[in-house]
Amino acid sequence: MKQLLTIVAILTVFLAGCGKFKKPEQIKAEPDYKLLEAPDWSANANIYEVNIRQYTPEGTFNAFAEHLPRLKEMGVDILWLMPVHPISEKNRKGSLGSYYAAQDYKAINPNFGTEEDFRNLVAKIHESGMKIILDWVPNHTGFDHVWTKTNPDFYNKDSLGNITHPKDTDWTDVADLNYDNPDMRKAMTDAMLYWITDFDIDGYRCDVAGFVPNDFWEANNKALFAKKHVFMLAEWEDPALHEVGFHMTYGWGFHHLMKEVAQKQKGVKDILAFFKDEQTKFKTSAYKMNFIDNHDENSWNGTMEKRFGKAVDLMAVFAFTSHGMPLMYSGQEAGLNKTLLFFEKDSIDWKYKDKTAFYKTLLNLKHNNKGIWNGIHGGQMTVIDTDNPDKILVYEREKDGEKVLVALNFSDKPQSFKTVNALAAGEMNEIFQNRKIDPSLWKTTITKLGPWSYLVLSSK
Repeated sequence: MKQLLTIVAILTVFLAGCGKFKKPEQIKAEPDYKLLEAPDWSANANIYEVNIRQYTPEGTFNAFAEHLPRLKEMGVDILWLMPVHPISEKNRKGSLGSYYAAQDYKAINPNFGTEEDFRNLVAKIHESGMKIILDWVPNHTGFDHVWTKTNPDFYNKDSLGNITHPKDTDWTDVADLNYDNPDMRKAMTDAMLYWITDFDIDGYRCDVAGFVPNDFWEANNKALFAKKHVFMLAEWEDPALHEVGFHMTYGWGFHHLMKEVAQKQKGVKDILAFFKDEQTKFKTSAYKMNFIDNHDENSWNGTMEKRFGKAVDLMAVFAFTSHGMPLMYSGQEAGLNKTLLFFEKDSIDWKYKDKTAFYKTLLNLKHNNKGIWNGIHGGQMTVIDTDNPDKILVYEREKDGEKVLVALNFSDKPQSFKTVNALAAGEMNEIFQNRKIDPSLWKTTITKLGPWSYLVLSSK
């Protein structure tokens, strides 16, 4: 028996040394980590996209940090930083290249500052009571990313064995990752865990998330949640992503609809049809991100004024008070009046037009009235019928007795309306004019709205 045990022991050592069998701790099944709903702190939160390169003349973390008190005072909750990694030089577009062509997932762009500068920024954001999420680009890297040298098998290749850019795109400055490779998947999750464990970030905005397989996202997001209850935003519009750990997806359809309404291509009936369709597709706990601007829209489709004309403020009110979490882009509070160059330095003009008070009012309403909180934390949208259904949209959202009532004129001409049914009696506060209005009178008294104008009433 002793001899048999000795033989077994020797054989075990031999097989382990051959590399054909993994050690027991390496083949244990992964813990059954769970997908988590959105963190509690996101219930009444908003999100603000930070373009570090263009935010200040310096284009650094330290220079941006000087704006944190102003953003906190305005009411910003979540800061989404566009990618902070070094930018690849091979196949680079422009002199500075695209944020979305990463050279190293575990390094800081030296143009923005040092690793210590970034740590200090994260600490200051947290000290201010705000959260920080990083823009992550999982579908592709730059052509001189460290993996192209250490692990070329992580990439898709053409018939000649050359690493390719993503198929059917003009993204010639980025190399397409191969999600059939399990080792690449592990390395990707490891890189995402790095910023959570080493820098204490609060989540990710995942670029073109729909280009990446959903089974990767499910495993990846479980691994992230096992370390920290982070917030996950997908740049995509697909209900299935809410089933694999994403808390919020893009409201692209809503954004395009708002542009079409502003350009008088669609109207109130199209809006009502859109929201009815959304309710059938997305579960009530799903957050949708509503916006009138972001880096893609600004850089490639023009300014807010070009896209929305004189309806800019109306559409901002609509985005902030309808279902979803509102997004603001860098400079939106200054009425950003130019298209920022994407591959070059092009600083924001902060002196153009101060819209801070306008957005502070909306952000304050978002924080303090449960009627318009996010997902299941807020109230459903109830449309109020009027005698002017083609131009006027009136709706209310109520949660736990807290109500927001909104009237919007989707027209470039003055409009009047009466509600078909009586609303509950009682004065509410019009948030922009700070005056009392009793909406029960809207059934018997004509209410007038100027071109592209709005009324936003709050019960508190």
